[in-house]
Amino acid sequence: MKFFGLLTVFSFFITCSSFNPAKEKWTDLFDGESLEGWKVGKNAGSFTVENGAIKVNGNVGHLYYDGQMAAHRFRNFAFSARVMTKAGANSGIYFHTLYQEEGWPKKGYEVQVNNSHTDWRRTGSLWAIQDVRESYVPDEEWFTLGITVIGKKVTVTVNNKKVVEYTEPDNPERPEGMKERLLDAGTFALQAHDPKSTVYYKDIRVKILPD
Repeated sequence: MKFFGLLTVFSFFITCSSFNPAKEKWTDLFDGESLEGWKVGKNAGSFTVENGAIKVNGNVGHLYYDGQMAAHRFRNFAFSARVMTKAGANSGIYFHTLYQEEGWPKKGYEVQVNNSHTDWRRTGSLWAIQDVRESYVPDEEWFTLGITVIGKKVTVTVNNKKVVEYTEPDNPERPEGMKERLLDAGTFALQAHDPKSTVYYKDIRVKILPD
């Protein structure tokens, strides 16, 4: 009896020791008050915090998650953010990307945020890879944008409606300038597209999924 009792306690200890809470729950990447844990290079003024949300408006720039979670390097994950666009706005969320001081991120994919901009690629598009032509939500209204990556599969949802499901093929062909648009691992980035575009992001969170 004593042996089996000790064995049970030991098994419980091993189970608890291997448990990683970060892989079992949603974790906020934005505290709603500051840009702590985020990093931006050129045109940092394009990103401010307003009423509990990140306000994106200004010249081209990208705000990268640079915090402690997963050492800001995510592979398989579920990502969610509440988003609101102003009329004519264009923005995007990059994933599997890498910090750059300036310019459009070379590494990773972009999920488009655009409900009425002149660019026909609408919210939810896996930009220039699998694009969405329909606007599923209007401007001036909060909606939930979800991104899930498992292995070679990317799923994008708008208000829990699946709008993109893409499986990256082996040795995908990419045009010049998009050679690093590949699934690998990396961080997230919010895009400031132009001074006429205003977009708000809040409730930014992620759940790490098993490899």
